[in-house]
Amino acid sequence: MIVIADTSPLNYLILIGEAEVLHRLYGRVVIPQAVLEELRHPNAPAVVAFWIECRPVWLEVHHAAPVADVSLRGLDLGECEAILLAQQHRPEALLLIDEEKGRREAERRQIRHTGLLGVLSDAATRDLIELSTALRRLAETNFRASPRLLEALLERDARRKRRDASPGSAR
Repeated sequence: MIVIADTSPLNYLILIGEAEVLHRLYGRVVIPQAVLEELRHPNAPAVVAFWIECRPVWLEVHHAAPVADVSLRGLDLGECEAILLAQQHRPEALLLIDEEKGRREAERRQIRHTGLLGVLSDAATRDLIELSTALRRLAETNFRASPRLLEALLERDARRKRRDASPGSAR
């Protein structure tokens, strides 16, 4: 499997101090050149800009094919390149993308995808993070998600913990 990240999931994982979870979940992660540039942008938070300049070896930068696909209009360059890279590596690719238009385009192209909340949920399921703590840190950023969705994630995590802690559980 090859994991390709758009800017948003990586940006927020860095902001909440959980970027390493990508390595622990997937081993290596690929970003296109445009995502690298977006994370380096002068308006990027200082912690993000510093992290990307000192990026870990498990984060690889790949070049995507030039964006000439009219169906990608309306998406920013990072999203376009991430989708194109994921398409090049289908069916082994997992695309990390949050923006709704980008997710719809990934679905249209039959690219497997998840977003930041999916990554955090998977990490919690593997006991790599404490989901409630990560979501509390996320709430301190400008990330927006439906309160109902966040409550559902926390409730599912609580059920998993109760099940795992019950006598006779396979853990």
